[in-house]
Amino acid sequence: MQIEFAATRPGGDFALVVPSAGTSRPGVGSLADKDKIEAALQRQRFEGDSGSAAELFVDDGGNTRRLLVVGLGKDPKPGASAEKLGGTAVSRLLKSGETKAVIDLSGMDFDADSAARVALSAALRAWRYDRYHTKLKDKHKPTLKTVTIVGAGDGAAQRWKGRWEPVAEGIDLTRGLVTEPANIIYPESFVDRCRELSKLGIEMDVLDGKQMKELGMGALLGVAQGSVRDPRLLVLRWNGGKDGEAPTAFVGKGVTFDTGGISIKPAAGMESMKWDMGGAGAVVGAMKALALRKAKANVIGVCGLVENMPGGNAQRPGDVVTTMSGQTVEVINTDAEGRLVLADAVTYVQRKFNPKTIIDLATLTGAILISLGHEYAGLFTPDDELAEKLLKAANESGDKLWRMPLAEPFDRLIDSPIADVKNVGPREGGSITAAQFIKRFIDDDVKWAHLDIAGMAWSDKPSNTFDKGATGFGVRLIDQFVADNLEG
Repeated sequence: MQIEFAATRPGGDFALVVPSAGTSRPGVGSLADKDKIEAALQRQRFEGDSGSAAELFVDDGGNTRRLLVVGLGKDPKPGASAEKLGGTAVSRLLKSGETKAVIDLSGMDFDADSAARVALSAALRAWRYDRYHTKLKDKHKPTLKTVTIVGAGDGAAQRWKGRWEPVAEGIDLTRGLVTEPANIIYPESFVDRCRELSKLGIEMDVLDGKQMKELGMGALLGVAQGSVRDPRLLVLRWNGGKDGEAPTAFVGKGVTFDTGGISIKPAAGMESMKWDMGGAGAVVGAMKALALRKAKANVIGVCGLVENMPGGNAQRPGDVVTTMSGQTVEVINTDAEGRLVLADAVTYVQRKFNPKTIIDLATLTGAILISLGHEYAGLFTPDDELAEKLLKAANESGDKLWRMPLAEPFDRLIDSPIADVKNVGPREGGSITAAQFIKRFIDDDVKWAHLDIAGMAWSDKPSNTFDKGATGFGVRLIDQFVADNLEG
């Protein structure tokens, strides 16, 4: 969908969208029959509450025009209200038969960034993945092709192009990867989809199974050994900061399909496990966004890519594997595979690149859904300063986090009687012991945080910035964290 900015409303046919802060609706001022419009809104019980919308057809200079009034609340906060406005408008008009929409911000107190975020939410909410639909009925096909934002003021178009359009493109990449079925996206094809990033100045390295074996990545390879798909370790480097400055690393779990292995999952719902690579998807989407907007930071993205399958060569419960760090792991449950992948991935990035900070993102545990549902991702870190920075970025980006505890009593729960560590503890505190497992592979002088995004990578209900399906969670969070903390 095309996003445009203009000083005034264009001519021709279009749906008009006006925001309403309580009873204030300045965008209606140029229309005839304002009294009839207000009466129609009252009949729909529209009071401008945040997230509400009312739709009617009005006379506009002799032309009948669709009018959509979107409520922002009585005391709107510009950033959040902007995203609610753009997203609500597109969700209502995307399949309406309208091909053009004009969002009129005249009279609203939106600065350039807020107006640009109207465009961002409009673009994000319009995202669909119809690649495999061959017989869509006309009423199910999107018709909206162009959104024009008027009355935005100086700098809004530049802010959209320079700051938020790159983020939208990064989220587009992430959602596409997460949505694709596992027969299309597997470790090798995931890497192939990311090769386009080299055109943006991102340096790429790829390790195959043989190379990882030479490095001693027994934990990651143990997960992969039941599949005919060879694993990959994808390394992306964006060097936009000062020469020689230590990078910040983002590490993503990339299990392209997770059956659970020998500890096999129930059949019902297993098809959803195509998105168990949501952490890796977020990392590559964020790297694209950073490169497109030429972020002034040194950032590394690492994705551990495997398929977890049962088979004659699959890893068994009770097996002991040796990680790249030299630590041994007793594999109690082959469905606790993501932490094994991350153990070798974080060891590799520490030894190869000496990052000052590592933040990993993973659809790691079902336990985090029991704690936080689908409203927050879990944040685990022993570093209060890093936690504060991530929570601030979460609040600003809308990718919400909630800090969870780490403590020695939880760590003792994953001691193994025959190896250095076992890959699961008891049922209680499952997301915490998973984080404690990863922590064992982090060097003492490295700042580290783990984000368990299992409840956030996919949604069964729509929001202002996504429809049902892949959310792209993590891209905006990483981008905002980099903007706040690495680009002075």
